[in-house]
Amino acid sequence: MASEPRVDGIAPMDYAEHERTYAFFTGLTKWGTVSLVILMILMAIFLL
Repeated sequence: MASEPRVDGIAPMDYAEHERTYAFFTGLTKWGTVSLVILMILMAIFLL
Protein backbone atom coordinates (compact mmCIF):
# COMPACT_ATOMS: atom_id res chain seq x y z
CA MET A 1 0.00 0.00 0.00
CA ALA A 2 1.32 3.42 0.94
CA SER A 3 4.20 2.06 2.99
CA GLU A 4 5.93 -1.19 3.74
CA PRO A 5 4.33 -3.41 6.39
CA ARG A 6 6.00 -3.68 9.77
CA VAL A 7 7.39 -6.93 11.13
CA ASP A 8 3.96 -7.97 12.42
CA GLY A 9 2.50 -7.58 8.90
CA ILE A 10 0.32 -4.54 9.62
CA ALA A 11 1.03 -1.35 7.70
CA PRO A 12 1.16 1.84 9.80
CA MET A 13 -1.63 4.38 9.36
CA ASP A 14 -1.05 7.12 6.81
CA TYR A 15 -2.84 9.93 8.66
CA ALA A 16 -2.13 12.59 6.05
CA GLU A 17 -3.78 10.50 3.34
CA HIS A 18 -6.65 9.64 5.68
CA GLU A 19 -7.30 13.32 6.39
CA ARG A 20 -7.17 14.21 2.67
CA THR A 21 -9.64 11.43 1.86
CA TYR A 22 -11.99 12.52 4.66
CA ALA A 23 -11.82 16.17 3.54
CA PHE A 24 -12.60 15.11 -0.04
CA PHE A 25 -15.54 12.98 1.13
CA THR A 26 -17.05 15.70 3.32
CA GLY A 27 -16.58 18.33 0.61
CA LEU A 28 -18.19 16.10 -1.99
CA THR A 29 -21.09 15.38 0.36
CA LYS A 30 -21.56 19.07 1.16
CA TRP A 31 -21.53 20.26 -2.45
CA GLY A 32 -23.62 17.32 -3.60
CA THR A 33 -26.27 18.21 -1.04
CA VAL A 34 -26.17 21.90 -2.00
CA SER A 35 -26.54 21.08 -5.69
CA LEU A 36 -29.50 18.76 -5.03
CA VAL A 37 -31.25 21.42 -2.94
CA ILE A 38 -30.76 23.94 -5.75
CA LEU A 39 -32.08 21.40 -8.25
CA MET A 40 -35.18 20.78 -6.12
CA ILE A 41 -35.82 24.53 -5.78
CA LEU A 42 -35.49 25.04 -9.53
CA MET A 43 -37.78 22.08 -10.22
CA ALA A 44 -40.37 23.52 -7.82
CA ILE A 45 -40.21 26.89 -9.57
CA PHE A 46 -40.32 25.71 -13.18
CA LEU A 47 -42.35 22.52 -13.03
CA LEU A 48 -45.21 23.51 -10.73
